[in-house]
Amino acid sequence: MKTLYIIRHAKSSWENPMMSDLDRPLNERGKRDAPRMGKRLKEKAIHPSVMISSPAKRAFGTAKRIAEALDYPKEKIKKEKSLYHGDEVGMLSAVQDINDKHDVAIVFGHNPGLTDFVNSLMDGEMDIDNVPTCGVVAFELDLDHWKDAAWGKGKMLFFDYPKSKED
Repeated sequence: MKTLYIIRHAKSSWENPMMSDLDRPLNERGKRDAPRMGKRLKEKAIHPSVMISSPAKRAFGTAKRIAEALDYPKEKIKKEKSLYHGDEVGMLSAVQDINDKHDVAIVFGHNPGLTDFVNSLMDGEMDIDNVPTCGVVAFELDLDHWKDAAWGKGKMLFFDYPKSKED
């Protein structure tokens, strides 16, 4: 059994419109939301054995803040280029490449590919219109090897996002 948490990066800054997309940092709301969501994950007793992030500054910044809340070493967060604006097929490939020694993984990415990915991974129980910034979609996958992850194989455990409730 594998458990997968898909997290969209927190709200990013558009303060400098000339900045490259890859270098855009989190804005103040994003800097608040990421630790809040990390706290919610900690309250659910989530202990990832691997965290993988898009190399974009806003995604990696989200990953670092959530890692801190979960007591996961920030220096162990892996960057995966294919998650930077990757489509659902690229995200599936990144998941399939996770080492089997890890049973609990958190992956940080971007829309629209991220929302497409979670809807394709789900076993048809529902459809999410949009995973908002810093949204978390948790899945249980009944498999022994990440390489066997496929469309329709994920049973959604929960879907949470910053504005779903007040902390």
